[in-house]
Amino acid sequence: MSVVEELIRKDDKGTLSFGNYLLSTKTKKSDFQFEGASYKIKTFKEITRLEKNGVLVYESVPGSAVTNFKGNKEVVEFDVEALGDIGFTLEMEPSQEYKLVVNGVSAGRIPTNVGGKLNASLELDEGQTVSVKIVKC
Repeated sequence: MSVVEELIRKDDKGTLSFGNYLLSTKTKKSDFQFEGASYKIKTFKEITRLEKNGVLVYESVPGSAVTNFKGNKEVVEFDVEALGDIGFTLEMEPSQEYKLVVNGVSAGRIPTNVGGKLNASLELDEGQTVSVKIVKC
């Protein structure tokens, strides 16, 4: 996998790919239409943030490249690459518990806060891609 040069795109599989962690300055793209929603991406080496209709979908610190992103409040799946370890946040259902699966292996359960934010971290080697799945318990 590599960065998404166009910042955000629809893939042949009907998924989204977004993010470019190699950029040295914050770059944005707004009004990207996908499945009836308007997406906005902000990305560079320090952060990658995706919003749908003005609401957070995904955010990583530092920045990352995400491919094959699909999901809803029950399950989210994506592949992610970065220069190293990242912390990420997803907007899910408030006060729920989700199972985190990394490369097909359970990595434990994560609760969301009362606002629905799910926070997790991944240990990554530079350029390493991992598959992530978040499933509501």
